[in-house]
Amino acid sequence: MSSRMSLYAVGHATSLLFLLSFVLCVGFDYFFPEHAMYESWQKLLPGFEWLSWKSFVLGMLESYAYGWFIALVWTPLYNVFSARSDEVLDSHGR
Repeated sequence: MSSRMSLYAVGHATSLLFLLSFVLCVGFDYFFPEHAMYESWQKLLPGFEWLSWKSFVLGMLESYAYGWFIALVWTPLYNVFSARSDEVLDSHGR
Protein backbone atom coordinates (compact mmCIF):
# COMPACT_ATOMS: atom_id res chain seq x y z
CA MET A 1 0.00 0.00 0.00
CA SER A 2 1.51 3.30 -1.08
CA SER A 3 0.66 6.25 1.11
CA ARG A 4 2.70 8.90 -0.69
CA MET A 5 1.54 12.48 -0.42
CA SER A 6 1.45 14.79 -3.40
CA LEU A 7 3.86 17.71 -3.05
CA TYR A 8 1.60 19.77 -5.30
CA ALA A 9 -1.48 19.17 -3.16
CA VAL A 10 0.30 19.68 0.17
CA GLY A 11 2.07 22.79 -1.12
CA HIS A 12 -1.07 24.54 -2.26
CA ALA A 13 -3.17 23.40 0.72
CA THR A 14 -0.59 24.56 3.27
CA SER A 15 0.02 27.82 1.43
CA LEU A 16 -3.70 28.59 1.24
CA LEU A 17 -4.06 27.80 4.96
CA PHE A 18 -1.29 30.27 5.78
CA LEU A 19 -2.66 32.88 3.37
CA LEU A 20 -6.20 32.65 4.77
CA SER A 21 -4.87 32.76 8.33
CA PHE A 22 -2.91 35.91 7.50
CA VAL A 23 -5.92 37.61 5.88
CA LEU A 24 -8.21 36.69 8.79
CA CYS A 25 -5.68 37.87 11.38
CA VAL A 26 -5.13 41.19 9.60
CA GLY A 27 -8.90 41.66 9.41
CA PHE A 28 -9.24 40.85 13.11
CA ASP A 29 -6.44 43.31 13.95
CA TYR A 30 -8.11 46.00 11.86
CA PHE A 31 -11.50 45.64 13.56
CA PHE A 32 -10.18 44.92 17.07
CA PRO A 33 -6.97 46.98 17.39
CA GLU A 34 -6.83 46.50 21.16
CA HIS A 35 -6.11 42.81 20.52
CA ALA A 36 -3.85 43.33 17.51
CA MET A 37 -1.11 40.88 16.57
CA TYR A 38 0.42 42.90 13.75
CA GLU A 39 3.69 43.24 15.68
CA SER A 40 4.09 39.47 15.37
CA TRP A 41 3.50 39.68 11.61
CA GLN A 42 6.18 42.36 11.39
CA LYS A 43 8.68 39.95 12.96
CA LEU A 44 7.64 36.94 10.85
CA LEU A 45 7.19 38.62 7.46
CA PRO A 46 10.13 40.72 6.21
CA GLY A 47 8.98 44.08 4.89
CA PHE A 48 5.50 43.90 6.42
CA GLU A 49 4.31 47.15 7.94
CA TRP A 50 0.95 48.02 9.45
CA LEU A 51 -1.11 48.68 7.21
CA SER A 52 -0.86 49.57 3.54
CA TRP A 53 -2.04 47.75 0.42
CA LYS A 54 1.54 47.12 -0.67
CA SER A 55 2.39 45.65 2.73
CA PHE A 56 -0.81 43.58 2.80
CA VAL A 57 -0.07 42.05 -0.62
CA LEU A 58 3.54 41.42 0.41
CA GLY A 59 2.30 39.66 3.57
CA MET A 60 -0.04 37.49 1.50
CA LEU A 61 2.78 36.52 -0.88
CA GLU A 62 5.16 35.75 1.98
CA SER A 63 2.51 33.70 3.80
CA TYR A 64 1.93 31.68 0.63
CA ALA A 65 5.68 31.19 0.19
CA TYR A 66 6.05 29.99 3.79
CA GLY A 67 3.40 27.37 3.07
CA TRP A 68 5.43 26.07 0.14
CA PHE A 69 8.58 26.08 2.26
CA ILE A 70 6.86 23.88 4.85
CA ALA A 71 5.50 21.58 2.14
CA LEU A 72 8.90 21.27 0.42
CA VAL A 73 10.49 20.14 3.68
CA TRP A 74 7.67 18.13 5.25
CA THR A 75 6.21 16.21 2.29
CA PRO A 76 9.43 14.46 1.19
CA LEU A 77 10.17 13.59 4.82
CA TYR A 78 6.70 12.11 5.22
CA ASN A 79 7.06 10.12 2.01
CA VAL A 80 10.46 8.72 3.06
CA PHE A 81 9.24 7.63 6.47
CA SER A 82 5.98 6.31 5.06
CA ALA A 83 7.88 4.18 2.54
CA ARG A 84 10.15 2.83 5.28
CA SER A 85 7.13 2.03 7.41
CA ASP A 86 5.57 0.13 4.48
CA GLU A 87 8.85 -1.81 4.02
CA VAL A 88 8.92 -2.80 7.70
CA LEU A 89 5.29 -3.92 7.59
CA ASP A 90 5.90 -5.89 4.37
CA SER A 91 8.94 -7.64 5.84
CA HIS A 92 6.83 -8.78 8.81
CA GLY A 93 4.12 -10.22 6.61
CA ARG A 94 1.49 -7.62 7.47
